[in-house]
Amino acid sequence: MSLTKILTFVFLAIAIGIAYYLFDRIKFSIEEEERIAAVEAQVINKLKFIRDAELLYKEANGQYTSDWNKLIGFLDTGRLYIVQRREITTLLEYGAEETTIEIDTLDQIPVRDTLFHTPVYNNFKIENIASIPHSGRQFNLFADKISRNNVEVDVFEVVDTAPVNPARRGEESIKGPLRVGSRTEVNTRGNWE
Repeated sequence: MSLTKILTFVFLAIAIGIAYYLFDRIKFSIEEEERIAAVEAQVINKLKFIRDAELLYKEANGQYTSDWNKLIGFLDTGRLYIVQRREITTLLEYGAEETTIEIDTLDQIPVRDTLFHTPVYNNFKIENIASIPHSGRQFNLFADKISRNNVEVDVFEVVDTAPVNPARRGEESIKGPLRVGSRTEVNTRGNWE
């Protein structure tokens, strides 16, 4: 065997090795991006569920909660009232109008029936609402009142404390961890919307 044939086989083996290595790295990157996207989709669904739960809690109690146990108890045993509001306008003798508002409570329904009627939320377990999918850690839940234009308003924020996406980790990250609501603004949107 000549030196040319030996070098050809050696370089061919090296080229096949490099091609396999590059193929494997690209395949791993694609699979990792798909895994991150799937986990983030689960986190986003859970954040939407928590947002809906907080909005219902505020509707029933007049404010948001920062206590997971209160939120879980409300979702498990809480009730919402169905009310009918009527406005009756009567014309007074001197041409002015008087409006009377009547509010009647018609019925009450469990929060569980209100929130879990959509197929998206059927698989959620109330007792696991605070846990972040695939991490074992808990979301950070914050609720308080802030002053805006001399008016006290309620705010809440739920933050993913264990982002699976490396681009969302750390204080200097551009995207920041997944979150819904805001501590400083009157906002119930998520940062993915």
